[in-house]
Amino acid sequence: MSEQQPNPYASDPGQGDEYKWGPGTPSYGYPQPYPQPPAYQPTIGGAGIPAQMPPTAGAPMGYPAAGLSLGDITIAGDQIITPSGAMPLRGAVWNATDFSRTEEKIPAHAIVLAIIFFIFCLLGLLFLLMKERRTTGYIQITVNSAGRHHSTMIPAVDPGTYMWVMSQLNQARALSM
Repeated sequence: MSEQQPNPYASDPGQGDEYKWGPGTPSYGYPQPYPQPPAYQPTIGGAGIPAQMPPTAGAPMGYPAAGLSLGDITIAGDQIITPSGAMPLRGAVWNATDFSRTEEKIPAHAIVLAIIFFIFCLLGLLFLLMKERRTTGYIQITVNSAGRHHSTMIPAVDPGTYMWVMSQLNQARALSM
């Protein structure tokens, strides 16, 4: 008969520990438990985040003030606060996509004035040079940090909105390094 070998995966019988099935404690790269979302919905930059209190003798420092806010994404101290929970600021990846457009058309009153003044003199055709510009759409901002993702849309109100969002985004990228 053959001799039976001891099981190398079994626990040491002297310690009394039993094998526990399933994952151990969470570690980097392993799914983390979801944190609870904040009890507020930030709609204004820094809304719901306590401002940093001035240092006083013997008193601890307060919470950091909101440094930057893009839609419902707020940067406070070393965290990115979103409606789906907080993410670490360090190593965050920021992206922006422009879904806005600017239309240019001749307004109706310019056409009416061109017809009226064309009858009297040919200078009425200059009213057709009047243009009306209108910007519509959104700018999408996404942030990825610690394996989590959040996206928000900011309405475009004029052609300079995208440049403003990009300047805010570049500041957020600088803080993430």
